[in-house]
Amino acid sequence: MEKEKDKLIKNPDESSNAKKERRVNSEVCRYLIIGICTTLVNYLLFLFLCYMTPMGASNAGINGANVIAISAAIVFAYVTNRVIVFKSEACGKMAIAKEMMRFVAARLGTMAIEVIGVYLMISFAGQEPFAGKLLIQIIVVAGNYFISRYLVFK
Repeated sequence: MEKEKDKLIKNPDESSNAKKERRVNSEVCRYLIIGICTTLVNYLLFLFLCYMTPMGASNAGINGANVIAISAAIVFAYVTNRVIVFKSEACGKMAIAKEMMRFVAARLGTMAIEVIGVYLMISFAGQEPFAGKLLIQIIVVAGNYFISRYLVFK
């Protein structure tokens, strides 16, 4: 026990590294929980619009419901990632607007990667749709985390 205590005293970075590791682990856990909630917002709103409103009566309406659901999910993800996950300290209308624009641009970019990736997995790699989407989704979620962490909420 004394040796461990001496290590901490001799190497103060060791304790700060442990604190940083706990902070990152906590942040990743918060990110995953918020990601699940964001997915629920997306799917539940989509289902509501398709089955409880006239939007579900046509392909155009279903596509519109999908756009509305994705848009709501992006707004929900921005607010919750800003406040709960990354605890952004950006203040002022311009700083927050720039942060939000970076977030939305990043999400639209990774959405394009997802759409293209799923297409390639199904069309060229012969994956089943669910398996292809799941694999690409893992890549997209990881990408979204790093983009949010290092480019959006810096």
